Amino acid sequence: MILNHRVHVLGRKEDIDTVRMPGKVALVLDVLFATSTIATALAHGAAAVIPALDEAAARAEGARRAGESVVLAGELYADTLPGFAPPTPLALIEHGVAGKQVVYSTTNGTTALRAAAGAAAVYAAALLNGRAVVEHALRAHPDATVLIVCAGSMGNFNLEDFLGAGYLVELLVERLGERVDLSDAARAARTVFRAGDPLAALVESRVGRMMIDRGLRHEVEYAAQRSVLGVVPRLSDGRVVAA
Repeated sequence: MILNHRVHVLGRKEDIDTVRMPGKVALVLDVLFATSTIATALAHGAAAVIPALDEAAARAEGARRAGESVVLAGELYADTLPGFAPPTPLALIEHGVAGKQVVYSTTNGTTALRAAAGAAAVYAAALLNGRAVVEHALRAHPDATVLIVCAGSMGNFNLEDFLGAGYLVELLVERLGERVDLSDAARAARTVFRAGDPLAALVESRVGRMMIDRGLRHEVEYAAQRSVLGVVPRLSDGRVVAA
């Protein structure tokens, strides 16, 4: 029986220490919108999502897969990349992803996933699929330290990812009870999550307000839903696939 299970939260992808990643399970969050989009794309039949570091890497990956069924999607500083499908969950699904490989480049989320690749296992988590990811991670890696990685925003802490981390911590505590050993950052994230309504927090966050100003309130409202998707996106050989 596990007597102790460590859970820690990193507030930004820049806080990842690659030396300490091996052996840990990383749950990566970019609630607005990268990991929400990845989970939604896989839930709607995408064969895989390939996270790219930037536009150039995404275009090169698309060129390597010429002849395959591929969608290039992504943004830089919240602007959709030229010639790419939109990066937000509902818009990308409307564009069409079923049976396709989505080559996906974002300012923060896809780089966070790639930065966490040294962990024993890396999952794309969001409010949308939080319970499914937590349950799978605990079944598949019962002895591992769980490291929840907030992508943040261009090197800065952001509210929506920290709140999402708090939701994952809440689910872990619900599942593990007294066996869980929370770092101070994990306790702080849980406190933020418990403080109020996730939708209100997302709407009031800096990124949320920016997205609403761009006419994307419906995307923010969608991403604020909790555990409505059962998909567990796992990074494997550079591709995110349904575990």
